[in-house]
Amino acid sequence: MSAPVAEIVTLGCRLNTLESEVMRDELAKAGIDDAVIINTCAVTAEAERQARQTIRRLHRERPTARIIVTGCAAQLAPTLFADMKEVDRVVGNQDKLNIETLIGQAGDGAIHVTDISEVRETAGHLVHGIEGRTRAFVMVQQGCDNDCTFCIIPAARGPNRAVALDQIITQVQKLVATGHQEVVLTGVDIAAYGQDLGLCDENGTALTHVIRTLLDQVPDLKRLRLSSLDPARLNDGFFDLLANEPRLMGHLHLSLQAADDMILTRMKRRHRVADIAHLIERAKAARPGLVFGADLIAGFPTETDEMFQSTYTNLKNWGFQYLHVFPYSQRPGTPAERMPQVSGDVAKARAKALRDLGAAALEQHFEALKDTVQAVLVEKSGFGRCESFAPVRFRADVPSGTIVDMRMTGHKNGELTGEIV
Repeated sequence: MSAPVAEIVTLGCRLNTLESEVMRDELAKAGIDDAVIINTCAVTAEAERQARQTIRRLHRERPTARIIVTGCAAQLAPTLFADMKEVDRVVGNQDKLNIETLIGQAGDGAIHVTDISEVRETAGHLVHGIEGRTRAFVMVQQGCDNDCTFCIIPAARGPNRAVALDQIITQVQKLVATGHQEVVLTGVDIAAYGQDLGLCDENGTALTHVIRTLLDQVPDLKRLRLSSLDPARLNDGFFDLLANEPRLMGHLHLSLQAADDMILTRMKRRHRVADIAHLIERAKAARPGLVFGADLIAGFPTETDEMFQSTYTNLKNWGFQYLHVFPYSQRPGTPAERMPQVSGDVAKARAKALRDLGAAALEQHFEALKDTVQAVLVEKSGFGRCESFAPVRFRADVPSGTIVDMRMTGHKNGELTGEIV
């Protein structure tokens, strides 16, 4: 029988994935092998339900291991998890990367969750890489200062706070030195980078400076990708980078949430439909062939059929290829919870319609790539991704982490097929 090892189960976003790698490194250095960490998500009520289900399953599989719950759901509802008989300890987001606090000592209470709203600094923890991945995530900021009416994440992650630029550069240099060809800058609201340091003005973001400096100082980095962006913060310098820096991938994922002005107003988003249309026009002029993704909420409170149709029609006209869609989920304590609600069945039907729209646009994108030659980053045997993030299946023995030119021969089951040229 093999010796037990510490296990980390990650639920939710890319930031959780990165933080899980930090915890994995810390557990290994401390020689801890009898713990199971569940890094939870709280973006929807379904995410919390999945977390509880996962905890029960892991306890059945490893009944003698300590079960430690952390992440956003743990931050927001520590007692809910501490009351589960399977759980030994609950740790909030601020302290989960501190191994002593995460594991705890004899006599410590079952709950260690501090007031994250008081936190003003974020350390950029260094990791050697992301387990099983050729793409690595690097955290550039934490938290969010926006007050969107549907969102509970600021309460789970705290205020916006930047990681120092020199720490970001050091992390990327370390990852590139260990063979990572692609890095994804991630956080809760990365387009707001530097706001807490006084580096942003009302027209822009210091993220542009981070990107430019990073590409300058890490010349061996082949690909730089960005996680979800607030469209209200992209400035002239960002579009200049799109036009002139080929190592910045031509794939923008935007935190839209809706494409109807009344719903955007009720969400307290800072952009409107005309702003999105202008952004798309500028971005496509800067980088022909650019692809877009979007985060969307279907069935937001008060959303009528006409409002939903506005979102649907705008997205169809814009041709977004990657749609990340959630039916609206009530989060206790948010203003949207007190608004007139849309039926859950209606929200699910609208979410499906948007997903189907995205699938059709993605298929069109795949058709447009047929017979073209694309640079593909090989992630594992027979699988990789183009610069546009399109997945590619191929039959060839190519080492993971290699970037190779492939001709796209077709597509099936939501993936391109390719062959090395």
